[in-house]
Amino acid sequence: MEDQKASKAFDNNNTEFLKIPATGRINQIAILCLFLLVSAGMIPIFRLFFVPIILAATFATLFYPLYNFFLRIFRGNKVLSSLTCCASLLLCFIVPVYIVMHVVFTQFLSFYQTIEPVLRDIMERGSQSHFMQKIQSLPLVKHIDISTINLTNFIREALKALITFGTGAINKTSAGVFGFFVDILIMFFTMFYFFIDGNALIKRIKYLSPIRDDYEDLIFSRFLLISRATVLGTILIGIIQGSLGAISLLIFGIKSWLLWGFVMIILSIMPVVGSWIVLVPAGIIQLITGNIWQGIGLLLMSTAVISNIDNFIRPRLVGKGAKLHDLIIFFSSLGGITVFGIMGFIIGPVIAALFISVLDIYSTEFESQLKLLEKQAAQENPAPITSDQISEVSQTTTDPE
Repeated sequence: MEDQKASKAFDNNNTEFLKIPATGRINQIAILCLFLLVSAGMIPIFRLFFVPIILAATFATLFYPLYNFFLRIFRGNKVLSSLTCCASLLLCFIVPVYIVMHVVFTQFLSFYQTIEPVLRDIMERGSQSHFMQKIQSLPLVKHIDISTINLTNFIREALKALITFGTGAINKTSAGVFGFFVDILIMFFTMFYFFIDGNALIKRIKYLSPIRDDYEDLIFSRFLLISRATVLGTILIGIIQGSLGAISLLIFGIKSWLLWGFVMIILSIMPVVGSWIVLVPAGIIQLITGNIWQGIGLLLMSTAVISNIDNFIRPRLVGKGAKLHDLIIFFSSLGGITVFGIMGFIIGPVIAALFISVLDIYSTEFESQLKLLEKQAAQENPAPITSDQISEVSQTTTDPE
């Protein structure tokens, strides 16, 4: 009897404790409304820096072990360790970009100087030019009368379209390159503070979040895994595929191999497309021009070696646990590039991974309700009668008693 009274008194105290006075409830509602209003005002301010902030969080997560290495060297000096880590990463980014861009520009000028006399000869002599005569002597096209083709007008219109496209591309590229480097600088500046205050920021977010701790850990772990997958997997595999493609072009006697190698690196980073867009046409051209072994070699390198690098290297780089479905990677990468620019191939999969994490949390949190709904749906829609059941019923009705 006394235990029942004690438990009843305890329950009454708990219910009284949980009751919120009317003034307190109004105060909480007002604070929430004020928070939503201020957040709505902050969104347009931080929207411009959304891309560099996400990139800074991604790279800070990826290179945090490097920051810890410098932290041990500098005996716990966070500022000096973060500054050294950011400076090292920036140097590793700027030096290769400068070297590659310088070599690519040099080879592009060499390619233009090689092709410019050929185009001038075609413009002046048409089908009687040296290049067209060489094309005419090939086995695949020697039975075609190319003298009826007005090459002068065709090349003139093609050059006009190319100049128009090039002018627009240069204007967009100049603005895009400037914005890209501004985002890179903002990213490194943000990453500097993420290295220093990253752990405190994560603890603060987890403290303010009403979500359970295991769900928060799931979101952060998925963010870490997909960051490693997109950066290490996509960029490094793209560099490997593009480099092997450039070496293949060099081995089989293709000039301007470094220029096309740079193009293949960019294409290999993008989803679905890859180095085959350069290697396969190069191999076909080699076959048409009579270089049989060179063409076969390029086609074999493209289809048998370079295209399968992703299947062998990606699981060893990032592990199978961080791999999203190919369709999700495809749409999130293309959508990310469309919405966020060139760095969208990193941001898109990260957002997609967070979306999948929220779906996993939803399925775990509402598991009982979902199973109940599934059970109710099964009761309302019974399983269809099979042909075996129909045959059994027919046999029982036809058999004599």
